[in-house]
Amino acid sequence: MHLKSLDLLQFKNHEKTQLVFSPQINCIVGLNGSGKTNILDGIHYLSLTKSAVQSSDSLNVLHDKDFFAIKGHFEIESKPLEVRCTVELGKKKQIFQNGKALDKTSEHVGLLPLVLIAPDDTDLIRGGSDGRRKFFDGLLSQLDRNYLNQLIRYHHFLKQRNALLKKFAETGRRDLTLLGSYDEEMIILSKAIATRRAELLEEVAPMLQSHYAAISQGQEKVTIVYETEALREDFSNYFSSLRKKDFITKNSNAGIHKDDYSFLIGDHPIRKIGSQGQQKSFIISLKLAQFQIFENAKGEKPLLLLDDIFDKLDDTRIAQMMQLISQHTFGQIFLTDARPERSQKILSQLDSEVFFFELEKGNVIK
Repeated sequence: MHLKSLDLLQFKNHEKTQLVFSPQINCIVGLNGSGKTNILDGIHYLSLTKSAVQSSDSLNVLHDKDFFAIKGHFEIESKPLEVRCTVELGKKKQIFQNGKALDKTSEHVGLLPLVLIAPDDTDLIRGGSDGRRKFFDGLLSQLDRNYLNQLIRYHHFLKQRNALLKKFAETGRRDLTLLGSYDEEMIILSKAIATRRAELLEEVAPMLQSHYAAISQGQEKVTIVYETEALREDFSNYFSSLRKKDFITKNSNAGIHKDDYSFLIGDHPIRKIGSQGQQKSFIISLKLAQFQIFENAKGEKPLLLLDDIFDKLDDTRIAQMMQLISQHTFGQIFLTDARPERSQKILSQLDSEVFFFELEKGNVIK
């Protein structure tokens, strides 16, 4: 699978950009703010139907415009596929495959697997549990359509249940029958989702350790511990036991939306004792494990997006990444760099086809 071309229309700072890519390595260079990351984000939209940066689609429309459109021509198993994403202010986002509009964007997720390594990835370690859940949910959603549907359904019931709890507080009246129906759905879905999350970590663990040892050249043991109440044998009773607290807080206090993942080096949180280099190595190893899982599950290499990676890694870790690239471990690669001379020097040493694109204020100048 590879992306042959990309068209951006009124997307972020790109008024009209058209690019034709190499099936191997594509390096996008330019000063900060020139629109390099926005090209990667356009590719992210075509794969996952959403931005990797902005939570609101409307924030990605070029200033003073009322819509954006992204189009990509892919080749999958020697067959062409055109994917188009359009967002018009005040209207529902639309995804098209070969000109046909999809009823739900979720129908598209998983077709074009993608792995993104970005400068702020270490926020997975330092940030809150929500970011870690989103990462693993995003990984599983690309792998498993049933998981994605269960997750969408769970968050629907969570939203409905929380709204009902707020209504109870406002009116002083409680419809326990309706609340019980939401509870039943959330309990069933929590158990199913937690089971799938736990299964994923069993698959990730040996890959994570292997990649960490290779990239960091270190012998520390790194692991991820999944923290959930949903796999307790008495989870149904536990969920019900928190009703009084739910009435007070007007929120649901049990369920998989409360789960977390602990990233450990040795037996200690890497967030607390890990050096900056160890944290970077952990995250890159996690993303490479994600890449390997996609490849194993789908039988083809996902797209790999490397945003400003040379600026965030030391020479040793760059050398390890380049060794993997030179061995053709990956498929099609897109990377950005603010220093053209650096990327040209590094990439010229590889036995691969490399296309360079230089940007200036959202325009390709060569």
